[in-house]
Amino acid sequence: MSAPVLQARDGAILTLTINRPEARNALDRAAYDALTQGLTDAAADPGVAAVILTGAGGHFTAGNDLRDFQADRPEGDSPALRFLRALIDLDTPVIAAVEGNAVGVGVTLLQHCDFVYVAEGAVLRLPFAALGLCPEGGSSLLLPQIAGVRQATEWLLLGEKFGAQAAHEHGLANAVVPAGGALARARETAQSLAAQPHEALRVSKALLKRALRPQLHATLDEEAKQFRARLRSDEAQAAFARFFAARKG
Repeated sequence: MSAPVLQARDGAILTLTINRPEARNALDRAAYDALTQGLTDAAADPGVAAVILTGAGGHFTAGNDLRDFQADRPEGDSPALRFLRALIDLDTPVIAAVEGNAVGVGVTLLQHCDFVYVAEGAVLRLPFAALGLCPEGGSSLLLPQIAGVRQATEWLLLGEKFGAQAAHEHGLANAVVPAGGALARARETAQSLAAQPHEALRVSKALLKRALRPQLHATLDEEAKQFRARLRSDEAQAAFARFFAARKG
C-alpha cells in the first residue's frame, strides 16, 4: 500500500503530496498523521525554507474521509485538529498548490497557508451545513477576516461550489494559474523564499501570526466541541447515509 502522504526534499524546499488519488485525496487518520509529521519535521529543521502542500492525481483534497466520521471520536484533539494546530503554529512559510477538487478542510486549511495558488477549473466547496455539521479549521473566525462577512456567510451556510477566480477575488488565493500549473507556480515561490535568509523568514512569519494564533486555537477548541456534537446528531447521520447511498448507486 502506498503512503498516504509523500515527502520530497529539494534543497530547502519540502513538498508534502497527499497521495490518495483513488479517493480524490480524502484525508483519513493516517493521512492527517503523516501531514502532521511532515510539518513537525519542517519546524525542527532550520534548513527548510518553505513547505509546499499539494495533491496527487489532479486533485488537492476532497476533505475529510467521511468513513472516519462514522467511528467513535474520543475527547481531545482528533488527527485533523493536530494537523491544523501544527499548520497554524508552523513558522516556516507554507505554499498550497490547488488543482481539481478542494472540499471542506481542503479549503479551510488554505486560510493558514502563506501563499495559495489555485488552478483554473478547480472547484472549491465548504459543505459543512449540508452535511449537518458546522464550520471547522478556524473558519468561523478567519474566513470573515479574509473574504468578508457576507462572502464567508455565503460559502459556509449555502455550501455552494466556487472556483479559482472567486477564491482570488475574495482573498483566499494569491493568484489563479493555468490548469496543471499550480505546483510549478508554488515551486517558483518556494525557490524565491529559499533564496532569503531562512531564520529571518521564520521570525517574520511568527510576528505576522503572533496576535492571531491564540484566537485561532481558542476557536478550534469551540468549533471542535460543536463539531463533535453535530457528528452525533440525526441530521449529520442522515446526511452521511445519503452520501454513501449515492456513491453505491
